[in-house]
Amino acid sequence: MRDSRDTALDRLLDRIGCALARRLDKPAGRRAPHTHGNLDALAAALMPGDVLLVEGDSKIGAAIKYLTQSTWSHAALHVGTALDPAGPPMLVEVEIGHGCIAAPLAKHADANLRICRARGLGEADRRAVTGFMVERIGLRYDMRNILDLARYLLPEPPVPRRFRRRMLALGSGDPTRAICSSLIAQAFQSIRYPILPDIVHEEGGDDHARRQRLEILHIRHHSLFAPRDFDLSPYFEIVKPRLAPDFDHRRLTWSEDRRPCPQ
Repeated sequence: MRDSRDTALDRLLDRIGCALARRLDKPAGRRAPHTHGNLDALAAALMPGDVLLVEGDSKIGAAIKYLTQSTWSHAALHVGTALDPAGPPMLVEVEIGHGCIAAPLAKHADANLRICRARGLGEADRRAVTGFMVERIGLRYDMRNILDLARYLLPEPPVPRRFRRRMLALGSGDPTRAICSSLIAQAFQSIRYPILPDIVHEEGGDDHARRQRLEILHIRHHSLFAPRDFDLSPYFEIVKPRLAPDFDHRRLTWSEDRRPCPQ
């Protein structure tokens, strides 16, 4: 009897959690991208293993941008043609309420984007990172922990700035992992690649030598990563799609050039 009550409660919490996820995934307002989307240039600039940061327009995206004090609210991993060698390049990302999914580049064509590329990755490392994500397509997260989701109903929670980032780790349950960039962080941690490790300085040495500062890299828990961490990381470089080969700023037409001449 107790098991049936627990099962009914789990189903109820799951329905509530999924309803919250759908509400949080709705657009918060009109998005006004500052860049002109060029999918061909974007596809040409991307390499497998690149992290694509997205300035999302959902309600949960607004909350993440506020809590992390960042432009970026979403992250996806470019896996190239790993899903289908004869198909178009694809992204693998985690969506709240849907779990880990594959998506075309065109999905984010209207958003402001940033490419972050891990420096020094070899082909084997790229295959390992992309393979990690591809193997997890279809992975769904438990939405029963509604407290993990309810915190995002307030896009700008009244908490001191120094505590905002910590709200992302509240609970650190499945909804946290479904919202943050934790799966991508896990993919890079699987090959022991740093993102933003904690650095602890220790003093060493003896009376006959100078003290030496030792840096010990501590791997953060994957649930604590946010999209901005790939932007801030010194181990990732920013890559921008190339302009047209014949670009000449002198040939641009500015708005004032279109004004009619006075009679």
